[in-house]
Amino acid sequence: MSDTPLTPFSFSLIASDGLGRRGRITTSRGEINTPAFMPVGTVGTVKAMYPEQVRETGADILLGNTYHLMLRPGAERVAALGGLHVFMDWARPILTDSGGFQVMSLAKLRKLTEKGVTFRSHIDGSAHELTPERSIEIQTLLDSDIIMQLDECIALPAPHKEMQRAMELSLRWAQRSKDAFGNQPHRALFGIVQGGDDPMLRAKSAEGLKSIGFNGYSIGGLAVGEPQETMFQVLSEITPELPTDKPRYLMGVGKPDDILGGIERGVDMFDCVHPTRAGRHGHAYTRFGVINLKNARHKDDPRPLDETSPNPNCRRFSRAYLHHLVRTEEILGAMVLSQVNLAYYQELCIGARVAIEAGRLADYAAQTRAAWAAGDMPAL
Repeated sequence: MSDTPLTPFSFSLIASDGLGRRGRITTSRGEINTPAFMPVGTVGTVKAMYPEQVRETGADILLGNTYHLMLRPGAERVAALGGLHVFMDWARPILTDSGGFQVMSLAKLRKLTEKGVTFRSHIDGSAHELTPERSIEIQTLLDSDIIMQLDECIALPAPHKEMQRAMELSLRWAQRSKDAFGNQPHRALFGIVQGGDDPMLRAKSAEGLKSIGFNGYSIGGLAVGEPQETMFQVLSEITPELPTDKPRYLMGVGKPDDILGGIERGVDMFDCVHPTRAGRHGHAYTRFGVINLKNARHKDDPRPLDETSPNPNCRRFSRAYLHHLVRTEEILGAMVLSQVNLAYYQELCIGARVAIEAGRLADYAAQTRAAWAAGDMPAL
């Protein structure tokens, strides 16, 4: 970042409506308007998208994955090549996760201790160790703007004792992550609230993190097998416990209705692989809800996905053509639908920002859900 002014990380709350919040994050690499959806660039790329196309959807920030990048091509190599922004040609902010979730879900023969976790790569079986200190080191080498503490994320449902153990370990790792992070005003370090679906454990985790002090607070351990209503209940209980002057990030969520529900409950930031993954599998998200372009009913349909959409790709191609691309597994189909989906996610967040500033978030949410429920009208 030698040629970039080192602007201190900050967050300002512009408006609120109920629990919904409209804010702005300032970083050395630009502003992030919230509520914000962060497209996921797992291995240094948002799949099937050029960086400029991602930006054109309205994305202010991307997410990079510590676990995958530490294994391939390696954090030290990325650093030697100028950092992740230079490596992938994305000049705006990047948030990196800690790698902990992927270790728990992907790695082979993992072993968890107080020190950290040792594991074998799912790629080639090579041995690695990830500690709170090493996670912070990797994310700093990647030149991340927003860094996550290492935590332990467990699947739900889980026994109370297991949720408590993982939460308390994550708190101890949070302190070690903060110590390792040190004084880096131009970067941010986020703590992660854990505790499963137990409100007392969640509250204890939040209090512990606040006492340590972070630039932002993430809500982890959700969308890991529990029903949506459980996730929403946890959010309703935990967001009021978090500082109002710091951004709140719900990790790994989700589908449009999950995001809208999170916004209604006070969440500022979201990420998920779902929109690009759905695009690669022939599903398009629009104001009509999800459209499955694998369905044979589209093969003779000359209509675009949405003729009133602000997204040119929604207006440009016929459903018949998109159905053809999907059925023949042409790369263009994945590219177009990934772009369509990311653009819709940004439209959803932009609409929420406008609604919160106008004091009409409830109306916006109701109208959006009603359009999804009405669905897409078939061709005449």
